[in-house]
Amino acid sequence: MKDFYEELWERLPPELAPPDLELRRGFLLAELRAEDRVLDLGCGDGTFTALIAAAQPAAPSVIGAEVADHALARARAANPELDFRLVPIDGPLPLPDNAFDLVWASEVIEHIADTARWLSEVRRVLAPNGRLLVTTPNHARIRLLLGGIERYSDPLGDHLHLYTRRSLRRLLSEFGFARVEIRAAAGPPLHRRLLLARATR
Repeated sequence: MKDFYEELWERLPPELAPPDLELRRGFLLAELRAEDRVLDLGCGDGTFTALIAAAQPAAPSVIGAEVADHALARARAANPELDFRLVPIDGPLPLPDNAFDLVWASEVIEHIADTARWLSEVRRVLAPNGRLLVTTPNHARIRLLLGGIERYSDPLGDHLHLYTRRSLRRLLSEFGFARVEIRAAAGPPLHRRLLLARATR
């Protein structure tokens, strides 16, 4: 699986236009506090890591974590002053317990093979009352009905899981997260393409 992501990041064009960037940016900044210790988990090319650091000008405290060396090379080239770290795709995060007040995982959870281990690690590195912010594609029934499952779950693609508001809420609750809030966004009513989730450890 790591090879897949290395090849993917090697093929991607240098200039990327992340989908729904402004909407995701607004969701993140509404939750971010100046004193937060933040983990950008699945940071890709570091777009959101840099955004978090810019929003904490006094003493930015953010780490970008990614499984692909090629993605980290892009992130480090664009933001050499920031802390980017390679993490294993299928193992524990090399980070201490209770280290972060906020974990930002945008367009990541749908790519995770072992979701149980991943969420357990997220809980472990979050401080008590720390917050998890997740964005992921919305696969409500009407979207699947109109688009067909093949459109959203390519057998050769990298989306391993399809989430609805209900399934994501149930998942986060089962792993001990509290005050789970999820809303659909981006697109017309009943056909929104994005889930924005907030949960507390």
